[in-house]
Amino acid sequence: MADQDPGGISPLQQMVASGAGAVVTSIFMTPLDVVKVRLQAQRPSVTSGKCLLYCNGVLEPLYLCPNGARCATWFQDPTRFTGTVDAFVKIVRHEGIRTLWSGLPATLVMTVPATAIYFTAYDQLKAFLCGRALISDFYAPMVAGALARLGTVTVISPLELVRTKLQAQHVSYRELGACVRTSVAQGGWRSLWLGWGPTALRDVPFSALYWFNYELVKSWLSGRRPKDQTSVGISFVAGGISGTVAAILTLPFDVVKTQRQVALGAGEAVRVSPVPANSTWLLLRRIRAESGTRGLFAGFLPRIIKAAPSCAIMISTYELGKSFFQRLNLEQSLSQ
Repeated sequence: MADQDPGGISPLQQMVASGAGAVVTSIFMTPLDVVKVRLQAQRPSVTSGKCLLYCNGVLEPLYLCPNGARCATWFQDPTRFTGTVDAFVKIVRHEGIRTLWSGLPATLVMTVPATAIYFTAYDQLKAFLCGRALISDFYAPMVAGALARLGTVTVISPLELVRTKLQAQHVSYRELGACVRTSVAQGGWRSLWLGWGPTALRDVPFSALYWFNYELVKSWLSGRRPKDQTSVGISFVAGGISGTVAAILTLPFDVVKTQRQVALGAGEAVRVSPVPANSTWLLLRRIRAESGTRGLFAGFLPRIIKAAPSCAIMISTYELGKSFFQRLNLEQSLSQ
């Protein structure tokens, strides 16, 4: 890679700018991510005439109703959510407001380095593709975004699995450690990449769509303004619009990823052998059969509410950081 990108800043400065944006975005957006994961992780309500088996978390007690429908009246699932607002209210009421930030340490450990690598790799790859004329400038953002995201997803997948478990089932770090160790003992180290397939199917197209639309919208909003003078406000609006579009189109794969990762440790809770992971397409069909088309878009509202501001905050903070380092480098070069 070159020492500096066409914007006049080094890869290290790019990583610092994107890392700062990741911290700010994670703190503000984690509650929406927690609600989204909870909505996606819950299964359809138990139908009448069937025995009721309930487990509120990996290592929580199990309740069995042997009389089927006759026992259903006394059972009320406190974590059964009917929507986004209902999920917020019940999580705060039953588990405390701090639960909305569950998994934040793991999120920060995962997000900061992942975002730093991702944004830096994107800018460097785009400059490389355009500089070598390997692809047209119009499609370069799409290809660079997809390649950068694919590498990042592979490296960060185990940490995202840990974060999803903390958010979906509110287990302690000690319980989580035991769950991960058992999973590795039964399925090998590959089990830590459980959900990599749907994660890649969600994030790689998301990244390709996001960067393609971002550069397109930013160029349209900027008009005749030079690229290196794009305002932070334009980046904010372009990031929000492109993030929303990409989030809607890739939501079904996000649902599959969440259900696969939450399944880690479920077998230990009921003392049965883990069910072999189905393919992404079979899981999509199963979710649709159980919950209908709406099930494929579970967590729609919190994901969209999260995607727009998080993408907007992240990209505008990143562009602001790049502008700061560009001015700093320019001042240093003039003073020499």
